[in-house]
Amino acid sequence: MTNQNREMKLGAFFMIPGHHVAAWRHPKAEAENVMNFEFIKKLAQTAERGKFDMLFLADGYAVRAKNQTVLGQTVNTMFEPFTLLSALSSVTKNIGLVGTVSTTYNEPFNVARKFASLDHLSNGRAGWNVVTSNTEEEAHNFNLDQHLLHSKRYQRAEEFVDVVTQLWDSWEDEALLIDKESAQFADGSKIHAINHKGEWFSVQGPLNIARPVQGHPVVVQAGSSEAGKELAARTAEVIFTAWQTIEEAQNFYADVKGRMSKYGRSPDELKIMPGIFPVIGQTENEAELQKRLLEEIIPEESGVSLLSSMISVDLSRYPVDGPLPDLPDLEQINGGKSRFKLLKDLAERENLTIRQLYQRIAGARGHREVKGTPSEIADHMQEWFENGAADGFNIMPPYLPGGLEDFVDQVIPVLQKRGLFRTEYAGETLRENLGLKRPENTIVERIKERI
Repeated sequence: MTNQNREMKLGAFFMIPGHHVAAWRHPKAEAENVMNFEFIKKLAQTAERGKFDMLFLADGYAVRAKNQTVLGQTVNTMFEPFTLLSALSSVTKNIGLVGTVSTTYNEPFNVARKFASLDHLSNGRAGWNVVTSNTEEEAHNFNLDQHLLHSKRYQRAEEFVDVVTQLWDSWEDEALLIDKESAQFADGSKIHAINHKGEWFSVQGPLNIARPVQGHPVVVQAGSSEAGKELAARTAEVIFTAWQTIEEAQNFYADVKGRMSKYGRSPDELKIMPGIFPVIGQTENEAELQKRLLEEIIPEESGVSLLSSMISVDLSRYPVDGPLPDLPDLEQINGGKSRFKLLKDLAERENLTIRQLYQRIAGARGHREVKGTPSEIADHMQEWFENGAADGFNIMPPYLPGGLEDFVDQVIPVLQKRGLFRTEYAGETLRENLGLKRPENTIVERIKERI
């Protein structure tokens, strides 16, 4: 597909009952269905009706609250991704199923096996969002007193991804025979131990499940720090990222894609998809009223807590209508470095108070908020897509189900009419729909090189 007729890629970012920190209080949110599979099934089928490439589940290993008040004001119940995505694989047909799994608090063998299983169950629609975890609270749930340093987390992640992909390749595509006459269930010569011994992991292999349908489930990455960009340039096939301005997004897009050649990869092998938080109205005034409603329903304590967690600095003792305090240098932050810098820059650029800043990020959490009519939202997406800032977008509905339904029924038809988005799925697997090639088996390639 040439640049002239390329189509944007879309992810439906599911955060139940919506992305806004107070989504559960929205009068149209079905917050009572947060643990209801039938409700989530309907959401997945709505996204599939809209021809989204994938639905995406974030995840974390700790509640998002610093005290009892915030704990009571915040949605802290969510399904474990593998369980939910496996269930959704049986009630959808085309949409990709992408789940977040941390490399900090898991082991490569388990992750490789689970994603291979999901890929087989879904007939080739699985994707892995690789994250490194970024909160002290998560460390406390895994026998640790302190979170790993940022640099160490990425060193572990680099090796983790390598081990997982080796395990996916430990079975050749033709290894399964199931030949009753010859008593051969599989060709043992096509099943390989990986015998990995590294700084972080020692894994013998092979995996105890056949090679995934897609060869490798699609590898997604979300970090935008220097270490994150380097990891993405080498291993990622999709990046979910957050930017406030088109200039920032263009710089990131050119930077990461420019790093790929040293790893023998072409820019087309990576799809960059910034997050968008759409506030949709039939008129600009209606969209503005929607925005004001979202701001009004934020409990102050949970707004401050959300902002504190995102910049890794406790803001609870500072005046909420005053400016941010003096913040540490980026090098001192052991949480999410890229999000810290983005929010610090935003507050300084627009001279925002703590309250104004948490109101700005209470829905999008640092991603781009786009407010307006369906055509205006499509205009924004088209501008970024056609000017080297994005290959597509990760859509973050403010509340559910209405926020997703409005996007599917109002914005997607505009994009389709402009020839910017598909009207039918192009293939059967997530890779095919994203326009990504099926990877060669790296173990087989190394065997051929030795012959």
